[in-house]
Amino acid sequence: MTGKSTSRRINNRRLLPTLLGVVLVLVLALIRLADPPPVAAIRDMGFDFYQRMMPRAGEDSPVRVLDIDDTSLAQLGQWPWPRSMMATMTTRLGELGVAAIGFDVLFAEPDRLGAANDTAFADALRSSNSVLGFSTSANAAPIVIDPKVGVAVSGSDPGPSLPPIRGAVVPLAVLAEAAPGLGGLSINAEDSAGTVRRVPMLWTDGTRYYPGLSLETLRLALGVGTIVALGDTAGGNTLEAVRLGDLTVPTAANGDVILWDKPTQAAHVIPAWRLFADDYQSLAGEFGGRIVLVGTSASGLLDLHATPLSASKAGVLVHASMIDQIVSNQFLGRADWLQGLEILLFTLTGLLLVAVVLRLGPFAGLAVAVTCISAAMIVSYVAFSTRGWLMDSTYPVAASLLVYGAMVYFQFSLAERDRLQVRRAFGYYVAPELLGVIERNAGKLELGGELRELTVMFADMRGFTSFTEKHTPQDTLATLNTLFGALGKQIVDRLGTIDKFIGDAIMAFWNAPVDVAEHARRACEAALAMRQTLDALNRDKIFGEPGIAIGVGLSTGVALVGNMGLATRFDYSTIGDTVNVASRVEGESKVVGFDIVAAEGTRFTAPDLAWLEAGSVQLKGKAQRLKVYVLVGDAALAKTDAFLALAAAHDALLLALRGNGDVAGSLARCVELGTPIERRLARFYELAPGRAEDFAVEAPLTSLP
Repeated sequence: MTGKSTSRRINNRRLLPTLLGVVLVLVLALIRLADPPPVAAIRDMGFDFYQRMMPRAGEDSPVRVLDIDDTSLAQLGQWPWPRSMMATMTTRLGELGVAAIGFDVLFAEPDRLGAANDTAFADALRSSNSVLGFSTSANAAPIVIDPKVGVAVSGSDPGPSLPPIRGAVVPLAVLAEAAPGLGGLSINAEDSAGTVRRVPMLWTDGTRYYPGLSLETLRLALGVGTIVALGDTAGGNTLEAVRLGDLTVPTAANGDVILWDKPTQAAHVIPAWRLFADDYQSLAGEFGGRIVLVGTSASGLLDLHATPLSASKAGVLVHASMIDQIVSNQFLGRADWLQGLEILLFTLTGLLLVAVVLRLGPFAGLAVAVTCISAAMIVSYVAFSTRGWLMDSTYPVAASLLVYGAMVYFQFSLAERDRLQVRRAFGYYVAPELLGVIERNAGKLELGGELRELTVMFADMRGFTSFTEKHTPQDTLATLNTLFGALGKQIVDRLGTIDKFIGDAIMAFWNAPVDVAEHARRACEAALAMRQTLDALNRDKIFGEPGIAIGVGLSTGVALVGNMGLATRFDYSTIGDTVNVASRVEGESKVVGFDIVAAEGTRFTAPDLAWLEAGSVQLKGKAQRLKVYVLVGDAALAKTDAFLALAAAHDALLLALRGNGDVAGSLARCVELGTPIERRLARFYELAPGRAEDFAVEAPLTSLP
């Protein structure tokens, strides 16, 4: 019964934090499922870290960049350059044998020097493999020019999932008509001002599909006439991949390709001024057979972006990196099922942390948290490095730490609540060293109890009724407070627990709520100290004349101890036969005529103290008589010659009282030897002849523990 109630108490204490922990885990799982922008941003930063740790291999690239850099602007004039210069650029690139030219430049306005320059540029575009770009803008007019390439759809129509063209800034009509290709320049459909991590492959205005600059330039270089959009086959209207001839480009559902960046190789970026130098034909080795993207890294032209590898990278270099990534078939993937797996693994980890922290404690929980977090990070990195999978470890790690921290906080709050409850329940009634032990075992402060061997004490003020008749209530209360304060200190100092103050009486016990070694001895020593304390108070006339006397009853045995009462109001107390015996023995101390009387269980649990048998008494409610003893002094006194002589004389008196000797002579001898040792023995021996029946027979041992 005790084991079941203890288990029930423990389970009840864990119920609330367990529920809170489970709710926290589920809420965090739902947050991850909703994937708000802050969560996505942290996840992307984690993937950026992987790219910095393991950037894409720097193989020779089929792409070169013609950079309109600050040096070129200084030598050739400020931007925009006359379209005649752009015509020369296009013509010379054609002479050098480039596979295709992609302009990461907007030519939306007529040339400021005249229409002839626009015509010259258009003629150069018409005779080249060139792509002009448009820029999406919600504030611009709807796009009016048609795409240069047809897009064939296989599977469900991905249009509803693709980035929409709500408006666009397009090239000058004469240039757009002449260029063989048209592609979108925007490289981040979600947030053009943020870090570029994804590049759109396809855009739509609702009826037509427009490729991005990198895809369109690569199409011209490969000589492919049609782009195939592979929609999902489940009818979800999302994009799975685009096919360009023999190349298949896996995409996200919205048509983005995750940028797997690599460090820019300086040799692959040629400043534009070199193409206008007299020896431009020396560039044939760099440009021949390759795709050339024309763009700018000049700081004043505002085409710089952050990428996973760089805080500031020209947009044209991002397009170049994407083309290189497609040609080399190096892609990062994040399958839809990965999110479900991440949520499942976090949920299981979170629930495990809840269980471990609450059952095994914070240190075991920390070990589990470190293990699970390390495993998540290792698996995520291995998935990236070996398969190119983007498996998120940031949210599971952060959420697991949050769950661990919350559960430790819950545990701490429970422990603090228990500590305060312990101090409220025991702070004034037990020794400080016991209080610390109780605080560490505060789970016992629930309703219910356990069977323990205890030594119970009842101490009662003699003549209380007559005392109250002679004193005011205020004086009576002051006297009791002084008395209880002095006597209670002796109990607490000897590791006793004060159960309660009952009018003019004190109830205390030893060996609960925590184990107390030699509890019977400590209770007896407390009783002796209470005697000495009271003698000192009476000598100082603290209570006036004639002073105050007390009676103490002690009993050792098994009793039920624990919290008793209501769930909202209870006391830590003890009940059982041992308690009843202690109370009744204290009452018998008046009959015995001595201040400290103990049942036989206490006498035999602490045998080396100075005990004298006081016969057997008939306690109310008990069928058999109970042998009792008076406590004369401590173990040191018990070894003295004086007490040994008294003990021998006392044994002779017991024989005489049972009809085997001279009662008067034995009694006189005991008074002679006992009074110098303890003055209260005079009253004890004075009453002994009148208690002949109590000494007449040997009572059986009935209250041993």
